[in-house]
Amino acid sequence: VEHVLKGHEPYPALAVDRHWNMVAANSAVAILAGLAAPHLFEPPVNVLRIALHPEGLAPHIVNQGEWRAHLLERLDHQIDASADAGLIALREELAGYPAVEDEHHRSAANGIAVPLILDTPMGQIRFVSTVTIFGTPVDITLSELAIEAFFPADAESAALLQTLATT
Repeated sequence: VEHVLKGHEPYPALAVDRHWNMVAANSAVAILAGLAAPHLFEPPVNVLRIALHPEGLAPHIVNQGEWRAHLLERLDHQIDASADAGLIALREELAGYPAVEDEHHRSAANGIAVPLILDTPMGQIRFVSTVTIFGTPVDITLSELAIEAFFPADAESAALLQTLATT
């Protein structure tokens, strides 16, 4: 897992458990972490909380309504499949955070390639992400891990991320 995360640099990637708690991250995640309040990084560090919390990434997300709807829909699918009480509690918490007016925005891509567009002090960065799960793990703990890898969605974002990696 560490090798995969490191190999994705200079782009952010992180490993999460089934409750979206961060287990590991590469150094490029610092770009995102620098936008959120430090108290959100007290264990357990929940990446969905960081994304949607008013002191997290939410104020920096240009397409907050679309991204929020995307994350909540992903969480709903997990809850439907597992009925996990921890995920249900997390969903209730996240739904209680303030939302932009366009809360029910649905992506034209129907959730397949919802971009994450961030306003940062360095400039706007556009990402698309992929989630990798381990299909036939030998270790039961590995079966509960997923890697979310963020890719630049355009040449400008790629160039900015390359520059940030070298500074």
